[in-house]
Amino acid sequence: MTPQADLLQMFLEGLKTNEERYGYPVCPCRLGTGNLDLDRDIICPCDYRDPDVAQYGACYCRLYVNKAVFESQNLPEVPERRPSEKIARAYDLPSAEPKTNPPQTQGAPEQPPPQAPVKPAVKKKLWYCKQCGYVVYREDPPYVCPICKAKRELFGEIEVNVNLKG
Repeated sequence: MTPQADLLQMFLEGLKTNEERYGYPVCPCRLGTGNLDLDRDIICPCDYRDPDVAQYGACYCRLYVNKAVFESQNLPEVPERRPSEKIARAYDLPSAEPKTNPPQTQGAPEQPPPQAPVKPAVKKKLWYCKQCGYVVYREDPPYVCPICKAKRELFGEIEVNVNLKG
């Protein structure tokens, strides 16, 4: 945990507030949506904590730190690791694709504005940890297994086929 007591207190209060607000403890340094499917990767400890601590010595919000950072009391800057596609989908932001308007010719009737694109549905899958058997139902496997700490690469997808005979 962070070595700064006042910062730790703010984080704990933020987690408690988010738990009361959403029903789950969204990371206090990110905005939750209230939609568990969209927020699942930022429930504290978030999916990005372990890779951040391994690479930078601290997680994005600097709540979790390694021993060296704790002892030095020097909290590093950690860039956001959450994919921009997930952030955009969670907050209904427009895609990064540039908008192009076709040139209008004089006298041509105006065309109605294009309809807003339909947001792609979150495609959840069953994932299992090949090391300990942990199973999770979500869009992507976690970066690290919460049970045995296996890396994301050790997760496999469970494919389910249902045949109805009548």
